[in-house]
Amino acid sequence: MGDATKEDVSGSSRKVVGKKRRAYFFRKWTKIDVMRASSVGTVHFLCLLAPFYFKWEALLFGVILAFLTSLCITFSYHRNLAHRSFKLPKWLEYSFAYFALFALQGHPIDWVSTHRFHHQFTDSDRDPHSPMEGFWFSHVFWIFDTNYIREKCGGRDNVMDLKQQWFYRFLRNTIGLHIMTFWTLVYLWGGLPYLTCGIGAGGAIGYNGTWLINSACHIWGSRAWNTKDTSRNIWWLGPFTRGESWHNNHHAFEASARHGLEWYQVDLTWYLISLFRALGLATDVKLPSEAQKRKLAFPR
Repeated sequence: MGDATKEDVSGSSRKVVGKKRRAYFFRKWTKIDVMRASSVGTVHFLCLLAPFYFKWEALLFGVILAFLTSLCITFSYHRNLAHRSFKLPKWLEYSFAYFALFALQGHPIDWVSTHRFHHQFTDSDRDPHSPMEGFWFSHVFWIFDTNYIREKCGGRDNVMDLKQQWFYRFLRNTIGLHIMTFWTLVYLWGGLPYLTCGIGAGGAIGYNGTWLINSACHIWGSRAWNTKDTSRNIWWLGPFTRGESWHNNHHAFEASARHGLEWYQVDLTWYLISLFRALGLATDVKLPSEAQKRKLAFPR
């Protein structure tokens, strides 16, 4: 299928790259692809070793590590940086962005750029991790094919706000050093139990929790809002994904700092944002208006 022009919901036209299914494994792998696959593979290999070096305190460390670093991803990379849902003092913004590195999901410039492309091209042939290309592609395989993302989306010109800040350029250039230093400190502190149960089991939990948003939340679940995409809400994933699985809510009001829009929709990231707002540290907190809700509500 050749290139085509498709009209988006705002009425403007956008070019859609012809869809073609890529080989997952037997293709040219870039250096970045190999590095990403090595990181993900190492984490899951350590997870497989965890039963042989099992300690309860090491597993608890891994679960806490996964929770805190993944919360930094949702709070910092996603809602603060990608969508600018609220503002923080720079010292606090940078602190959360730094600790998010240890979720092993890349540096802010790369993560935010990919996510902005996802919202710009949701469910089209230019979506970086479209479920239209299969569950496993949207869940994990897209991560290891940077050339494909570049072909579909173009260069990282949608994150100039981050590229202009020295701190995010610094993280981009030194991310490997920070992660290897952290892994070394974990090993020196707790040995193989903490490396396998902490980095391995904890990392695998964190990875797959995030990946389920890209895959499962575009395939299963309910739709509360009449969006022009396949986004879904999965209620039981809410506590485990820090509120990110209210994904249809998010695609309906992507700038909203709150994803669990109802009182019973658990959204731990929103609770943290609310805490910082109460302390006067989170400002310009964005929420959907009643008019916006009426516009996207299903007819009764």
